[in-house]
Amino acid sequence: MVKRYLFFYFLILIVPGITQNGIASPATITEFIKTDQFGYRPNDEKIALISDPQTGYNSALSFTPGSTYQVRDWNTDAVLYTGTPLAWNGGATQVQSGDKVWWFDFSTFTITGEYYIYDLTNNVGSYKFIIDPCVYNDVLKQALRMFYYQRCGSAKTSACAGVGWADPICHAGSKQDQDCRLYNNNNYSTSKNLSGGWHDAGDYNKYVNFTFGTVMDLLLAYKENPAVFGDDNNIPESGNGLPDILDEVKYEMDWLLKMQQSNGSVLSVVGGGSASPPSADTVQRKYGPVNTSATLTGAALFALGSKQFMSAGQTTYAATLQAAAINAWTWASTNPLTTFYNSGLLAAGENETDSTGRFTRRMAAAIFLYDITGSSVYKTFVEDNYASSDMLSWGYVYPFENQMQDALLYYASLPGITASIGNDIKNTFSNSVISGNADNLPAYTNKTDAYRAWVNDGNYTWNSNQTKSCQANILLNMNVYSLNAVNAANYKNSALGYVNYFHGVNPNSKVYLSNMNNFGAENSVTQFYHSWFENGSSLWDEVGISTYGPPPGFIPGGPNPSYALDGCCPSGCGSSASNALCSTNVTPPLNQPIQKSYKDFNDNWPVDSWTVTEAGIYTNAAYTRMLSKFCGTAAGCGTTGILISNAFLTAEIYPNPATNFITVNVQQNAMIEFYNIEGQLLKSYNGGENNTTIDISDFAKGIFFVKVKNKNGVAVKKFVKE
Repeated sequence: MVKRYLFFYFLILIVPGITQNGIASPATITEFIKTDQFGYRPNDEKIALISDPQTGYNSALSFTPGSTYQVRDWNTDAVLYTGTPLAWNGGATQVQSGDKVWWFDFSTFTITGEYYIYDLTNNVGSYKFIIDPCVYNDVLKQALRMFYYQRCGSAKTSACAGVGWADPICHAGSKQDQDCRLYNNNNYSTSKNLSGGWHDAGDYNKYVNFTFGTVMDLLLAYKENPAVFGDDNNIPESGNGLPDILDEVKYEMDWLLKMQQSNGSVLSVVGGGSASPPSADTVQRKYGPVNTSATLTGAALFALGSKQFMSAGQTTYAATLQAAAINAWTWASTNPLTTFYNSGLLAAGENETDSTGRFTRRMAAAIFLYDITGSSVYKTFVEDNYASSDMLSWGYVYPFENQMQDALLYYASLPGITASIGNDIKNTFSNSVISGNADNLPAYTNKTDAYRAWVNDGNYTWNSNQTKSCQANILLNMNVYSLNAVNAANYKNSALGYVNYFHGVNPNSKVYLSNMNNFGAENSVTQFYHSWFENGSSLWDEVGISTYGPPPGFIPGGPNPSYALDGCCPSGCGSSASNALCSTNVTPPLNQPIQKSYKDFNDNWPVDSWTVTEAGIYTNAAYTRMLSKFCGTAAGCGTTGILISNAFLTAEIYPNPATNFITVNVQQNAMIEFYNIEGQLLKSYNGGENNTTIDISDFAKGIFFVKVKNKNGVAVKKFVKE
């Protein structure tokens, strides 16, 4: 257990746990009461988990819940709901987590506000959470902003990135991305401008094939729920009339178009270099040659992108993408097995796929090309080959083949296809989700996972957090395509369990997004493996230790029971200094129950933290698609103004976003203070019982916080300066 403090997130200011209106919030919090630290929508399932560790790094601690649990108002301590926690699986210890677990279901409590869960017997409470229809919208924005920080070849401005993460253009130096040379021929004749796109993960490589699932998830997220994506994510394109998720995808698509050659083929990879920050990397950059798999990736993404940009009114760009998709398909059809294996030659990860990967990309390309062209060439290919997919031949749906499964479901929803084939696809998918794989719907109905986000033991591998989101997206597809209406609520609630898992309902009580204190999470990721936010950096290493820590919204790979020190340990790492690193404390993640095989760390070789905490674009994309199903519309979630209202203080702040002026209407005398995202006080005013209009023209574009306080209480809200 740890002491409860009232934490003003934007200030990083610690004050004892009382407010000016008297005792409020729990005097002591315990991480053994686990809630979604952001909160819940009013009508969603809400289950707090209580844990008593039996095995793992925290097994020396013990916690037995009392019989009475309450939902209490964070500001007043008023008791608003009372119930009894129920033991999971009759009080058994779950092997994956090493915990005994109880569930406290308060789903019937739907009043919006700020709350905590209180254990009456033990006199302890949970972290703060809110209930609000828009509770996840800001979280979604931060998860999407990760892609802005991953951009290559464009400056991260202080207005958009925040002062702490501003960085000039990276990889624009001599023989870098604007003058990129072939990996095995440094002659100027091989020079190409391959600037743009996203850095793949914790390194600065850019792989075409690794963006396949990433861009598919982002485009499908937009297709499946476009209204939740706004034009106000504070990226350079914000306010241009196009949802920012499509602006971000376009940044990657523009790079993919540069990677495409005049004959339709697509180059495979750009790699080289590592430094902090990215603009400090001066190492020569090189590219890999064309290969079939990258070309098929391009064909699929260009075609799906064409459809979604057309739906957003971007007709010229959609036509460009359609032409690129057709050209890529044509080249790949006459060059079906051109390969390039880059391991040991260029970049860290192997870009090449196996035959299953090429087949998946070819099927996806044909499906999306059929959608935008109606050509029988693509339809014939799909219908002649769909039965060879693993999903159809095995009758099995699981989270490592989401791209094929997504593409086939997409095809089954299109007009003009052979009806029996569409039904075959939908029935095969449905049967596996409903009863054909115990990891799917049965895991929810049978309460298989004490932490309500089941994947089986063997699926906790490198990047298990992506696997978790992919599993949730499988379940959500049942509702996206209306495949089993009788269980629609179960699919939503089962997927919501994965959302809650990411937000702190896990054995580590960890919000698996970085630096989210300013957005409502009291125990979020503080560090992760990344070349920019490297171990030892005085500016960007660990939140609360370095000056800034990493930016918000990065999702680490997640628990990995296969984690190990490098094979050179303990004594073969080349020097006494390197060998000494092998003594770094890595328990956890070593020798833990599966779900506890995690640690906030970012140590390099030979500690190899990347197998647990490296963040990747594909992980954030899968999470974005999942979370978007639980967000309110962008138009309805705080884009016109902010209302602060409780028993002690009422204020209205508008407009939001603001430009040069913001108005604060306070019903009582109050102090009004403005802070930037780093917690620096910018301006303060005494507000009377009327409108106070404040000039903010000297504020840079970005996210800010307004704090309104008087003798009765304090309220804090976020706003955006455009």
